[in-house]
Amino acid sequence: MGKTGKKGGKRLKKKELAKMLMELFQRNPSEVYDIKRIFSELKLTTHPSKLLCMDLLEDLTKDDYIKEAGSLHFQLNTTGQVFEAIFNRKANGKNTVSPLEGGEPVFVAERNSLHAMDGDKVKVSLLARRKHHLREAQVVEILKRSDKTFVGRLEVRKDFAFLVTENRTLANDIFIPKGALHGGKNGDKAVVKITEWPDSAKNPIGKVVDILGKSGENTTEMHAILAEYGLPYSYPKEVEKEADKIEPGITPEEIGRREDMRAVTTFTIDPRDAKDFDDALSIRKTEDGFWEVGVHIADVSHYVKEGSIIDKEAVKRATSVYLVDRTVPMLPERLCNFICSLRPNEEKLTYSVVFKLDDDAVVKDWHLAHTVIKSDRRFTYEEVQKVLEDHHEASPEDYRKPGDHAADPNFSGPDVLPAEQFATELITLNRLAKRLRARRFENGAINFDREEVRFDIDEKGKPIGVYFKVAKDANKLVEEFMLLANRTVAESVGKVAKNRKPKTLPYRIHDQPDPDKLRNLSEFIVKFGYKLRPTGSKEEIAKGLNRLLTEVHGKKEQNLIETVSLRAMMKARYSTYNIGHYGLAFDYYTHFTSPIRRYPDVMVHRLLTRYADGGRSASQAKYEELCEHCSAMEQLAATAERASIKYKQVEFMSDKLGQVFDGTISGVTEFGLYVEVNENKCEGMVPIRDLGDDYYEFDERNYCLVGRKRHHRYSLGDAVKIRVARANLEKKQLDYALLTE
Repeated sequence: MGKTGKKGGKRLKKKELAKMLMELFQRNPSEVYDIKRIFSELKLTTHPSKLLCMDLLEDLTKDDYIKEAGSLHFQLNTTGQVFEAIFNRKANGKNTVSPLEGGEPVFVAERNSLHAMDGDKVKVSLLARRKHHLREAQVVEILKRSDKTFVGRLEVRKDFAFLVTENRTLANDIFIPKGALHGGKNGDKAVVKITEWPDSAKNPIGKVVDILGKSGENTTEMHAILAEYGLPYSYPKEVEKEADKIEPGITPEEIGRREDMRAVTTFTIDPRDAKDFDDALSIRKTEDGFWEVGVHIADVSHYVKEGSIIDKEAVKRATSVYLVDRTVPMLPERLCNFICSLRPNEEKLTYSVVFKLDDDAVVKDWHLAHTVIKSDRRFTYEEVQKVLEDHHEASPEDYRKPGDHAADPNFSGPDVLPAEQFATELITLNRLAKRLRARRFENGAINFDREEVRFDIDEKGKPIGVYFKVAKDANKLVEEFMLLANRTVAESVGKVAKNRKPKTLPYRIHDQPDPDKLRNLSEFIVKFGYKLRPTGSKEEIAKGLNRLLTEVHGKKEQNLIETVSLRAMMKARYSTYNIGHYGLAFDYYTHFTSPIRRYPDVMVHRLLTRYADGGRSASQAKYEELCEHCSAMEQLAATAERASIKYKQVEFMSDKLGQVFDGTISGVTEFGLYVEVNENKCEGMVPIRDLGDDYYEFDERNYCLVGRKRHHRYSLGDAVKIRVARANLEKKQLDYALLTE
């Protein structure tokens, strides 16, 4: 290019402008510049000089000197030509590395991977960038192998074996020498660790670290799901031994240090199969005419000391995991089901938020205290619901909803007080909870109230039927008081005078919805005749979402629109940096009410105790790291839970091959259609290759597949008829065939 613009009366040359650009980015390495600001900073006023600048920006981006930080936004690329990263392996060969210093993932072809495994810490070198190609890197050194293991089925030959996996990060099975089988036999499910992957070898080489049992057996398969996600499926013996040493009795000295609430009417309300009762409610009328409501939480931190062997195991797990047929607890069973559990007619140590409320559920006063309680009765949700309905105190819609199960007869007997004896207390709590709930929605909370599918399981773990878990007033009663307690203790630490810095606390935070996903939702629901304004204040958006959820309630498209709406929401997580909780419309929120099953609640208990005793603020860096770990473990646990549900769905449908069902298209992808059977919510896939009447293309924006010739359209929410075609338990995969009229 020749001379284009002017600088001090001279035309600006390409070399000069390139130098000016590079100096601009070097001066402020963390600054993001948009194109207008670049023109302004460099005083580029003529059209030719601006065009030259655009060409140079493209060249500098290709050379990885700068990087794009959005459309026409640029920033100095601080990632060098050689850097450390975490390797992300993909079975299709489209591997990437994520730079440790942050930044976009970089593509690594299989031939340049040095056989790095998923999660390995590696040193990589950027390759020279080819025109119109992605940035590429090659692994030059594996710095640290990940601890990742693989789960699969053993195929044992005479002198060696293979682990056949369904893991999508490995394209090849794992070769296992005969001496590394650890007693594994053909057909066993096993956990295997890769020990080496020679450059010349097609298959990685591994050793068996644990045998889970015979493929197809229920416990084996549930343990395999846990192992697949790196979650524990057994409890370390040394931790259980430590728990056995804990003295369950409560000394008079300990009672003397606490607020004694043993004489106040108190009860727990939980699912029928619960064993770990970590919260209880008490209620009594005060002399000045108010209601004193106590939210009593198991005092886990009294028994589990920070840094102890039990605490270290709890940190590692971070949460209990709830599979279809079992709970994998965060704490040893002796603690979660016996010592800490608020069982009826037993004195228990608790950490309590005690409220003084008027008849309109307005908090007049509250205090936090270490307490001792004695629960008068253990209720199931069904029993409480029956009391409310018998007294015509339940919400009108509750009478129209199906029940989950009848009240368990085991909860009646000579030692159990009649449920009716607590009717006054339950009715009062329900009335107060309804007022709290109404106010929450008036303030902008979003009302996602979805039914959940549950399986009836026989003694061998086989699913024999499905039922729907529906949240009724009994569930909402407990929920509202837990929300109130969580919000109140969060405010007590986080809400400080303007110029003061709050002390460190793990918050439960929830960001505003993704704007692009909100726009997609707004465009999607138009075809069903609904409207949603995707912009505005957070209160306006929340009200719009609630209006939409109310309008679709009871309609055939309810489940579909609720699902798409949920996808627009951000995931809630833990952090010491508070941004509030969008979904609940709370400025301050934490988790305080479930320390038996969630580690963040244990952290909150310890910090509240520390601050109540006048202690200084805890290390934010330490607790932020713990928050990130707990958030990650929560997501892993949720993924494992979904995998166990999927396994049971496939198992439930496996004896229904060839049967025809009515269904609804619940997902659309480039691979095919997901269809949910209406009567049991079991979801399967109709592969795109089986839609043989046309060549179908995926329209991501409108959630549909469109035929190229006949223009037939399969859209999210369409009613269809399917036949159960295949059920592969090994892959947790259901295939349906679409029946056309």
